[in-house]
This record gives sequence, C-alpha cells and structure tokens, in this order.
Amino acid sequence: MKNPRKVDPITLAVVRGALETTQREMTLTLEKTARSSVFNVAHDYSNALFNHRAEMILQGQDIPVHLGGLMPAMKAVAKYFGDDIHEGDVIYHNDPVMMGSHILDCCMYKPVFHQGKLVFWSVCKGHVTDIGGPVPAGYNPDAKEIYAEGLRIPPVKLWDKGRPREDVINFILSNVRARRDWEGDLRAQYGAVQIGERNLLALLDKYGVEEVQACIDELMDMADRSMRNLFASTKDGTYEASAVLEDAGHGLGELTIKATVTIAGDTCHVRIDSPPQVPYFINSYEGNSYSGVYLGLMMFAKVPPPYNEGLYRCVTVDMGPKGTLCNAAEPAPHVNCTTTPMETLADAVRLALEQAAPERAVGSWCHASGINIAGHDQRTGEPYVTMILASLIGGAGATAHLDGWNSVGPQCSFGALSSGDIEIMEYSYPIQIHRYGLVPDSGGAGYHRGGCATVWEVEPLDHEMTAISFGEGRLYPALGANGAQSACPDLKLGRVERKQGEEITEVMRSNAILTVQPGERVATINPGGGGWGNAFEREISRVVHDVRNGYVSLEAAAREYGVAVDTATWTGTACGARLAKA
Repeated sequence: MKNPRKVDPITLAVVRGALETTQREMTLTLEKTARSSVFNVAHDYSNALFNHRAEMILQGQDIPVHLGGLMPAMKAVAKYFGDDIHEGDVIYHNDPVMMGSHILDCCMYKPVFHQGKLVFWSVCKGHVTDIGGPVPAGYNPDAKEIYAEGLRIPPVKLWDKGRPREDVINFILSNVRARRDWEGDLRAQYGAVQIGERNLLALLDKYGVEEVQACIDELMDMADRSMRNLFASTKDGTYEASAVLEDAGHGLGELTIKATVTIAGDTCHVRIDSPPQVPYFINSYEGNSYSGVYLGLMMFAKVPPPYNEGLYRCVTVDMGPKGTLCNAAEPAPHVNCTTTPMETLADAVRLALEQAAPERAVGSWCHASGINIAGHDQRTGEPYVTMILASLIGGAGATAHLDGWNSVGPQCSFGALSSGDIEIMEYSYPIQIHRYGLVPDSGGAGYHRGGCATVWEVEPLDHEMTAISFGEGRLYPALGANGAQSACPDLKLGRVERKQGEEITEVMRSNAILTVQPGERVATINPGGGGWGNAFEREISRVVHDVRNGYVSLEAAAREYGVAVDTATWTGTACGARLAKA
C-alpha cells in the first residue's frame, strides 16, 4: 500500500533507527539471558517487528530460514485468533502445517496495544535444544511421518491477558529433554518480546501513532521501490533452473527441484516444481519453502536496506501442488527441511534469476552438514542435549568481487550463526573438543576462491554419547559461478568420521544416529563454498598467499590453479594446465 502522506526525512531516519535499535536490543536480551548453547553461544534465533496488519516492518540481521517463513507464519497466527487477541497476550507456535518452519523453531508473538488498539507485534523465533520425540534434539532420520519427530505446537496462548498459563507451559516443558535449558530459553524469548513492546510503545509516546505508522509505510515503500527498480532493469522473460538434492542413503535416490522465474516489467513470479513428498525428514511445508525462495531472490538482488515485507510486494510465488517436496502435506516428516531442501530450493531460484542477469552470478554457499549430541552429564546427574552449530559452519560462495568468506556458512543461516568458544562448550557439556579449524582445499577453485569450511571433532567424557548427523553437501560440491570448476571436487565435500583416537574407523556420507563411547571421537568435516570464474586466471601471487596461509595445499595449487609454489622463497610459477593454456 503506497503511503499517501509525506513524512519528514529527519523523523523517518529517527524512527528507522529506533526500530533497528529495538531489534538489536531484543537480540542482546536473548544472548545475555538464554540458557542453552544453541541460543547464548550459537545465536540460532531471529527477531522481527510487525505492524497491526501482520506485515513485517523490520527484520533483524538474523537467519534467512527464520525470517522468510516468519511472514506467512505471523499471518496464520493472527488469522487463527482473529478478534481474540488482547493486551498482555503472548502466543507460541511451531507447527509447520500452520506455516511454521520446522518444529524445532519455536516462535513467540506478543501483540502490542496502544490506547486499547493493536498497533504492532513483537516476534522472536528460536531453535530449541529439543522438541521431544524419539530422538534427542529432534532430528530423526528414521522418521516416516511428522508424528515420529516431536511435539507440534499449534498457536496457543502462554500468557492470557498478562496471566501466565502455567498449565500450558508445564505441558510443553514436560514433553522435552533438558527441561532446565528449555525453560531458560523460553523465558529469554519472553524477555525479548517484552523489550520489543517497551521500545515500540516509547516510540509511539514520543511521535504519535499516525506519525510512526506513516514513517513505517514509507520504509516499506522504499523497499518496494528497490525491488521493483531491480526487476524493471532486468530483461523480461521466463527463466528455468534446477538443483539436485543428494541421495542421503535412504533409498530415495537423487531428487530435483525446479524453479521457473518470470520477470515482467517491475514484477517477478516464481513457480516451484518438486517431486512428491517422501517418507524421510527432508520435506518442506509451505511456510519454510518461502524462506528458500526469498533467500535465492535476495542472493541475486543484493538490494540496499531497509529490509521488510515491502521487498516482496512485487513477487508472487507458486509452490506447486500440495503433497510435494516443497509444499508438503501432513503427515510428511520434515525436521531437516530448514537446511535440506531449503538450501537447494534457494540455489534453484538463484540460478534461474541469474540467467536474466549473468553479471549478478555468485558461488553457492556450503550446504549444512552437522551433528547433534546428547547424553547424561555425570557432573550434574542430568541429561543434556544440544545442536552443535559449530559442527556445520562451512564456506561462503565467491562473488565477482572477492573470495568467499571462510567459516561463515551454511547457506541457510547466511553468516548469522556463531560457533562460540571451545572452552564454553567443554564447560557446558561433558565433552572434549579435539579439533576445530579450517579445512585446506575445501573452498571451490576459481578466479575468486570459495570460502574454506571447518572441521569439528568431539569425544564424550565418562559416558555414552548419542550423535545424530544430518544435512548434505557430501556428494556434490557447492556450485561455482561464471565458469568456476574444481579439478579436485572430492576435497570440497563434507563427511562424518568416526575415530578411535587418531585412527579413522568409519567415514559416513549419509545421515545416521551413532552411539559414541568414551575414547571414541566423531569429526564433522564440512563442505566449502563455490568459486567464481576460471581458476587458471587467478593471480599467481594470490595462489601463493593461499598456500602460505593453509587455505590451499601444494598439490591443489598445482592441479586446480596451475601454480607450482616454492615454499623456500614463497614464489610461484605457472605449471600444468595454466602453462598449457598460456
């Protein structure tokens, strides 16, 4: 909706700054008060502000898989309660059938009232440590239906007109592992949405409802104009691309997702075609799939802020028929969907868009490939369970302007996750982390190199530990751009290694549930990011720099870049394919 009122640019800047500060303060509240490592170390949460029409007016610099799906989820929650929304209410929700992402991403919605009228929503979504069900941490690769994955929470009030529903809160807490951590994170979410409400009301008290809403409408129009200008300057046409989901070893084979993008004037329509849903946890319900489409779009668009729902006014999306991989229907299992197929879906959309404007092509970020761990802590006598976000940090894709960043992935989080300090993890859980560092040669070769991935290796202390592996990027490397090719693609892949001391006893490239004894270790080696351009055109001095800093080995420098590096003088000369090409 176009803003009919002209707003003062100074006031607009102040209101915009206040909204952004509010979001950052919500984030800080979570970081400083949450109890689990998933929240206070890894920052696997996102905050956003919505107006009374349930439109996102500000998203944080948070996790794309949360943010894209928050928009349909907010509308579903508001519609569910209708007029039964009151001051002091707090609503909780994770159900993918009602536009949630996956059941581990639990979202809290607080309506904000001013002088008796609904004016805003303060919203916080976070990945909880556990959601009940048969497998700790929620990722069950053996689930054939959603009922075997964990607790579904349709929209429910945890606070009703300011009164906590202790019966409902206790019901949820009684169905999850690591209750103490879970309750601490729930209270942290409550603190975050309270901060959002407090700051929004202060803004209204200072400038008035009409002025603030006019500024917000203008910020949304600014985002709308940015996206429309992009499409108006892009060649009209219909463009198609596909991306492949790896065979995860459950007999399903490879699965292909196709995106068809039609650009007409200043608008864009995206149609997704995917195979029928499968009895495996990689199905994506509609709300989560919006995140994949929007991430692929934003990787292509690279428009400046503000970032709000105005960006998507000129974008329409058709997810295909219900009962398909990217538009799943109950009872499809789904928990892995926020990584697989969300990242593959984003690749397909981005690749289709890049056909319209090849100069915008970028290398793919790594796809998530990590583990969760659980066991019994002998120090406290309590069970523990956590998602190890550090175990899935890989490499970013390269662009036309620079190498991909090291140690920032995966694509679903787009750099918003943190790995935290080793010491904090070892203090929090009865584990020893033997290795955490960059993996040489993991970045895709190119004129600009893809970012290097990480390896994370853990051993349980004095107890039997369960480790659950999930994700992909173990059969195919991240896609390069602008002709980038890797002569050693196997070096770019992820894998899980079981070890006895330093000896590797098993290498796994499929998702599985492992039992790990004291003295045994599990290492997750992540995939790197895709490269950009011809690797044989990369400056020799940059290849030497990569070898000297451990990003590229001597062997890969010669094979993938055609550079022989002298480590005595740290100089390089052309060799092999580079020399033949010259």
